[in-house]
Amino acid sequence: MAAVAADAPTRGQALRQLLRRRTVLIGILILLVIATAAILAPWIAPFPPNRLSIVNRLKPPSATYWFGTDEFGRDGFTRTLYAGRLSLLVGICVVVFACVVGITLGLVAGFFRRLDTPIARIIDAMMAFPDILLAIALVAALGPSLATVIVALGIVYAPRLARVVRASTLVIRELPYVEAARALGVPTWRIMTRHVLRNLVSPILVQGTFIFAYAMLAEAGLSFLGVGVSPEIPTWGTMIAAGRQYVGQADWMTLFPGIAIVLSVLSLQLVGDGLRDLLDPRLRKDL
Repeated sequence: MAAVAADAPTRGQALRQLLRRRTVLIGILILLVIATAAILAPWIAPFPPNRLSIVNRLKPPSATYWFGTDEFGRDGFTRTLYAGRLSLLVGICVVVFACVVGITLGLVAGFFRRLDTPIARIIDAMMAFPDILLAIALVAALGPSLATVIVALGIVYAPRLARVVRASTLVIRELPYVEAARALGVPTWRIMTRHVLRNLVSPILVQGTFIFAYAMLAEAGLSFLGVGVSPEIPTWGTMIAAGRQYVGQADWMTLFPGIAIVLSVLSLQLVGDGLRDLLDPRLRKDL
């Protein structure tokens, strides 16, 4: 145990090792810029997001309209910022929802042998469907809205986290300190939370960053297909869908929202890869 404790980095050392990787640092900086711009959108944006100006429709990028305008004369820069707010909100809410459902299912399945098989079969059945098709089916069944999109994507990505938690729980429940806690009469819920869940923080954190990226990408896909949030709410997916009709005439309508999606997902993937390499003892030596 002393050797393990000596090898485990402190929080300060872990942060320095993480920031030492150039790709992770670039990902964090990009994510901070996008998040800051989205949060400060009401103060940064030069126009209201739904302000119509038909006389200025399909204007190319200029000093007045940085990202150009769409078919209704709405400012592309403003709508891109406000769409980022929605994407970040959806990503955070989906991660929270997926963590609550996935951690609960994974802990119960991994800790209680009698419940392992039925819960594992349910998880496998849900993961057999493509993510976007399952999300479309859930949104169609529940009705399109922001809350529905969050619930649907949370249900879609919860099995990913549940499988990771279940696999780790199956190993941890057989360790000597868990057996000792049982012998001492420690309540089951306390063993699950204090002795099992605390040792799953690292894989949950890594999976959370990936789910965040997947959720943002899936929300854009649902909006692009017209089954996401209401059309009057600016999202990167609806902006790209609207720009399809003007490809070649107004390329900026799809270019800037597409760049925003790519940068957001790429930054989250870079951060997630860095966390995985740092928190995995087998990969830590490569940092």
